[in-house]
Amino acid sequence: MIQKLLDFCIRERLLILLGSVVLIAYGWHSTQKVPLDAIPNIGENQVIVLTEWMGRSPKDMEDQITYPLSVALQAVPGAKSVRGKSMFGFSFVQVTFDDAVDFYWARSRVAEQLTTVSDSLPDGVTPVLAPDATAIGQVYYYVLQPPEGMDLAELRSKQDFFIKYSRQSVEGVAEVASIGGYVRQYQIEVDPDRLRYHNIPLSKVIDSVKASNIDVGAKTVESGGMEFIVRGKGFIGSGKTESETIDQIGNTVVLTRDGVPVRVRDLAQVQTGPAFRRGALDFNGHEAVGGVVVMRYGENPREVVERIKAKIVTLESELGGIKIHGVYDRTVLIDETVATLTEALGQEIRSQSWYCSCCTCEPAWSSRLPCRWPC
Repeated sequence: MIQKLLDFCIRERLLILLGSVVLIAYGWHSTQKVPLDAIPNIGENQVIVLTEWMGRSPKDMEDQITYPLSVALQAVPGAKSVRGKSMFGFSFVQVTFDDAVDFYWARSRVAEQLTTVSDSLPDGVTPVLAPDATAIGQVYYYVLQPPEGMDLAELRSKQDFFIKYSRQSVEGVAEVASIGGYVRQYQIEVDPDRLRYHNIPLSKVIDSVKASNIDVGAKTVESGGMEFIVRGKGFIGSGKTESETIDQIGNTVVLTRDGVPVRVRDLAQVQTGPAFRRGALDFNGHEAVGGVVVMRYGENPREVVERIKAKIVTLESELGGIKIHGVYDRTVLIDETVATLTEALGQEIRSQSWYCSCCTCEPAWSSRLPCRWPC
């Protein structure tokens, strides 16, 4: 059979040549599309459940959040272990599965089990699943270079409400985390002396602001053969400018005494300001605003980064002079790792070449080949 195969290759040289070219081209295309990563994923198959309950101590989080979730999630099929961690205002529960369990099947089973424990948690507390990514999924870092006159608060708002969402829409991206700058807030600074003077508890002010920030609907009214829908507009922030929104909050009625309303502005000062922060982003000695792009589990990091770069090119024209500068790119590390591995394999192949046993004048590629040159 080998003789027939050799005879066929000799007779059909053009066909063999074309087949070889096609095979080489297909192999080159496959090497460019194969998922490659410089950092192997050696972590466990985990699903993390995150629960936020602001202002509560770790003891309260442990007793009312972490423990009930840990007990309920032990019933998830395929779960190998369940570990919980309680922090100030936060609870983390890690459910570890066997490596043979599919990652997204595990997430669906955990999400299904969370529906059975919601009644045992405090009101207003909703556990959520962490993004479908791993600890090594951070494939792209970037910083924003603002135009002249733009402060960090405005730049962070651009990042949180425009740039971040455009990144999350890229295929293969699980999450985009914002870093640096100042998160803008509408702040109500209550004066304790005014509360004492009007004999109003702080909880009443909080409840009044919450109640005023809603839209309500009613039935319809018929007039002149037409039907009108009745609704009450109450969402704070419907003002066209920032000062109008501040006036809306300040005009919120807390209570009424003898027909005289007591408003928020009578008890507190309403203003905009930065949220409390515990860190910052430094870029070349200056404070900056940036983000971290996290890749979805099982995706090809090279293709994900290329999609992100293409999105940046189409987005920068809409940012009003803001430039997006990449500071970490996983593809650079992947290319350098592949180049190092290729060089090492080449050196290893060359070092395994056989030389003539009687001299070193010319290498013989097999120990069976005789020396063609006299010593």
